[in-house]
Amino acid sequence: MNFLAHLHLATLAQSSLLGNLMADFVRGDPDGLYPPAVVAGIRMHRRIDSLTDGHQAVRQALTLFSPATRRVAPIALDVVWDHFLERHWSQVEPQWPLTEFVVRAQQGIAPALPDTPAGFQSLNRYLWRERWLLRYAELPFLAQVLSGMAQRRPRLSALGEIHPEIQTHYSRLQEAFWQLYPAMMQAARQGVLGH
Repeated sequence: MNFLAHLHLATLAQSSLLGNLMADFVRGDPDGLYPPAVVAGIRMHRRIDSLTDGHQAVRQALTLFSPATRRVAPIALDVVWDHFLERHWSQVEPQWPLTEFVVRAQQGIAPALPDTPAGFQSLNRYLWRERWLLRYAELPFLAQVLSGMAQRRPRLSALGEIHPEIQTHYSRLQEAFWQLYPAMMQAARQGVLGH
């Protein structure tokens, strides 16, 4: 899962938005570094990642990718899940417009930014200003995100070549999303993901 999905699942679980969004910027045991609610959010994010990676729909989706891109496919899929979540937001959350959700998330996170890792603060400068969470549904933006990741991290250079494969397998990836995401929503609502 990527930014939008982590924020949405955190909301369903009544977990810390800050902790869930920041988790990839926190290494090791977060206990004592942040307030307990934020620590719980970090742990929830990690649990979501673990459950997502092990989900049958995700494992099957990974087999769609070529040997040249398969190593980075899990990273690409995280962004793809956000793409489908945004495209189908009105089905997933019919009572809550995405623009309103994003504004509330930003308002909840922004006051705590000074006490977060520098890399996370940098991400937030772009995430909200460039409206990433409202642009994932655009396939050209999806390609841009993956290409940017490939350029910033040489070991992920294959991400720059993966977008055509996403387009080729688009319908099957969308089916995988519908197998995966409702199950994650249910787990969040039932407290299975922890908070």
